[in-house]
Amino acid sequence: MNERLKRVGHWLEEKGADLAFIQDPSNLFYLSGFECNPHERVVGLIVLPGKEPFILCPRLEENRLKASGWPFKTVGYHDTDNPWNQLRRELEIRGVDGFRTIAVEKEQLSLARSEALADLSPAARFISVAEELERLRQIKDEQEILLLKEAAKWADYGVEKGIEALSEGVTELEVVAAIEHELKRNGIRQMSFSTMVLFAEKSGDPHGTPGTRRLREGDLVLFDLGVVWKGYCSDITRTVAFRSIREEAVRIYDTVLEAQKAALKVCRPGARMRDIDQAARDRIKSAGYGNLFPHRVGHGLGLAVHETPSIHGGNDDVLTEGMCFTVEPGIYVPGLGGVRIEDDVVITREGHERLTRFPKELQIIT
Repeated sequence: MNERLKRVGHWLEEKGADLAFIQDPSNLFYLSGFECNPHERVVGLIVLPGKEPFILCPRLEENRLKASGWPFKTVGYHDTDNPWNQLRRELEIRGVDGFRTIAVEKEQLSLARSEALADLSPAARFISVAEELERLRQIKDEQEILLLKEAAKWADYGVEKGIEALSEGVTELEVVAAIEHELKRNGIRQMSFSTMVLFAEKSGDPHGTPGTRRLREGDLVLFDLGVVWKGYCSDITRTVAFRSIREEAVRIYDTVLEAQKAALKVCRPGARMRDIDQAARDRIKSAGYGNLFPHRVGHGLGLAVHETPSIHGGNDDVLTEGMCFTVEPGIYVPGLGGVRIEDDVVITREGHERLTRFPKELQIIT
């Protein structure tokens, strides 16, 4: 049994729980190596203290599960079967009948599935395993960091290809298509979120939607994108100007760049997460744009593009070697546009390493 599964089993023993039912695809991959997108079908990893785990999954996923290297039992079911009956039978075979405590991912478990689990043992109580899984996933090992570095390189490449696609009259969606075409040509199957390319005033919406807005001289162009590489995500934001740039936009860009550099200086073991956010926010506020920075300065990164830790002004937790997260201050001016600069970083013994390397100095694309 791998070390991650052993840790979950020990945690179940400490909590006096009879089993864990884990269904979030990222947690499944983290613990089993099985990558899946089950849609409406039930896929669940069942961890039992002191016993071998097993995975409940549709028959149509069994070959892929075996190919992933999963060494333990698979309990398969057809679309015409009731998967919960299959689960009941397997638990009875293992002597787990009428369990009292079941650990679940509280934000992932639907009401329908919680009722189905409760039917297996009406007297059972639910506890949350989510926080323990977050704690385990928050510290990346050497292999995970290598994969995150590779994902970051592909994110850099995506920005490079996006800039190459800029020309007078091109639409935001055409640039998105150019980025994703080049990445897929090079073997990237999946983006870590919907690629964002926003021109001019549209870049003033932190989570804007690309459309048919055409590029004109003087526009700011905001790229926000990431890829999934062997399960691990990247996330980069760069902002450039097309052919010319207004004075105020230069001031905004310089302020955001200074804010990001100030935040990065805080990134070292033992530093408080809130101080990263505050370092960026102080720079932006002192420049007169404090009310135009509406979001936290960063978020954890790994098997999910947004995971713990959350880097915001109310988080007193401290940084630990192996944590990976984004640092992404921004200023968004209605009618003018926005600037955001985002990098992926990992905390090292000495400080931090920046994983995304695309240049951050202001670029005016001609």
